[in-house]
Amino acid sequence: MEVSATGGIDWLTGGVGELPAVCLKTLTLSLTAWAGLRLAPRRALAEMRIFDLVVIIATGAIVGRTATASDASFLVGAAALVTLLAAHIVTARLRFAPRVARLLDHPVRVLVVDGAVDRGQLRAAQLTEGDLYEALRERGVHNLAGIRYVIYESKGGLTVVSDDETTSEAGTTLPDV
Repeated sequence: MEVSATGGIDWLTGGVGELPAVCLKTLTLSLTAWAGLRLAPRRALAEMRIFDLVVIIATGAIVGRTATASDASFLVGAAALVTLLAAHIVTARLRFAPRVARLLDHPVRVLVVDGAVDRGQLRAAQLTEGDLYEALRERGVHNLAGIRYVIYESKGGLTVVSDDETTSEAGTTLPDV
């Protein structure tokens, strides 16, 4: 290891002259990401699906890599961000096509019907009975009696429908159950 004239700490303080450019690039990339996410449909962050998570992680990676890389300009990072966000918007819109939605989203599964656990649906959802009971206890459900349905939603959450709330005020049930 070579010791420099500054006492051997260049690895820690080297490149001080690059700091203003790095800070400016970080700020502009963050503003670009914020603007892109703000202009995207609201559902882009309101509903976390797998492709939403991929976009969020990739956005952070692009901002982080471009901001600190001396060989990557703001324009390169901005182009990557815009491309990523455009692909996200297109993917979100393609979900309206049933075939695409089946590829992108997990199916809704009914795990409990009239207080009885459907072990086949649990297995298909890759959940154990212990996973189900833990999630139900977290929601204040300590007994399956009086439970009409437990629905495993496509985003991974559970919806618990008790016997006394199986219909809405209009008297209709929700689709996809």
